[in-house]
Amino acid sequence: MMNHSRPKAIYFFYYAALACLAPFMSLYYLERGLNGAQIGILSGAIPLVTWICAPIWGGFADAWSRHRGIFLLAIAGLWASGVALFFAHSFVELLLAVIAYAVFVAPIVPLTDNAVLDLLGEHKIIYGRVRLWGSIGWGLAAVIIGPILTRGGLSWSFYGFWLFLIVMFAASYRLPMAQAAVRQSFSSALAVLVRNGRFLLLLAASLVYGVTLGVLLSYQFIFMEQLEAGRTLMAWTLTAMTISEIPIWLASSGLLRRLGTSKMIATALAATSLRYFALSFTFNPLWVLPISLLHGPGFAMLWVAGVADADAAAPPGLGATAQSLYAGMMFGLGAAIGGFLGGPAYETIGFHRLFAILGWMCLGMMAAFVAARILPRYARKIVSSEGAQP
Repeated sequence: MMNHSRPKAIYFFYYAALACLAPFMSLYYLERGLNGAQIGILSGAIPLVTWICAPIWGGFADAWSRHRGIFLLAIAGLWASGVALFFAHSFVELLLAVIAYAVFVAPIVPLTDNAVLDLLGEHKIIYGRVRLWGSIGWGLAAVIIGPILTRGGLSWSFYGFWLFLIVMFAASYRLPMAQAAVRQSFSSALAVLVRNGRFLLLLAASLVYGVTLGVLLSYQFIFMEQLEAGRTLMAWTLTAMTISEIPIWLASSGLLRRLGTSKMIATALAATSLRYFALSFTFNPLWVLPISLLHGPGFAMLWVAGVADADAAAPPGLGATAQSLYAGMMFGLGAAIGGFLGGPAYETIGFHRLFAILGWMCLGMMAAFVAARILPRYARKIVSSEGAQP
């Protein structure tokens, strides 16, 4: 079996780079004198552009077998877009830099996941133990960068971002990215993928989860501020979310063996619905901290099962395309919808009703998923067992 140190390093340094910059971009926009509407446009542009570009990058990589070149180009382009963002002065310049950021960030996770799954071969089931290092990178970088920013200012978020991306590029340069040849034309293989009912249901679950995640990531701190929470407690909720992922990544191979992807996805949706129902009844900000521990059973379980599910659905040679569609639906379209609609929604109906709606959305998606994937399997088992009786 291959040495896992290189993909672990790639995940570690990529998510460490994001932890340095992504959570602080809104504060950076405020520091540059932008108003709320302008910040909303910049924040919403990233998931929208990601949704559009992720499958385009993935499709091009699969169709032309240029996975390594596109991967390295994306890392270099993301680094350069960070430079452009740092030196931008006007709103238009910031918007162009943000669009470039979204264009280049779009293919990185799908191409990494696809490469790691390909390298793992028969051992794909341990993907979660490799992906775990992304959470470790995020958590450690977030702990380190906080005090640095307090003393040195937001400029240091860019310094950390650039440094970690340079190390990631060096680690990625020799990452094997061999891709199976497409046995049929790319368009024919893509048509097979998009007609796959199981895959379309996975995309639907990813979309629903992405909408709820977009609301949470964009507005949870505003909700906590309304509950008179301090900034320290807000930061601790992010720490709790990261910590909650680690046991899921470590146990992911066992979960895949025992439950399979369908039951894991249904369980993740159930945990997520419980999270939002709990938030809908929360009036004490301290309760947000333990509720944040449901992030791991929700996100990490859904992600590891979804990556495996997309890999199984992909025709030979379309692995990057399948992973890009899956990631783009969650972090692209879903997150954009949640980000754009969450603001007007909480101002109109309040956070508690909004969280209740998100809980019912996840519960409804879970019911549809169980009805389409799990119940028919049990029905077939019952019919076959009755037919086997003398």
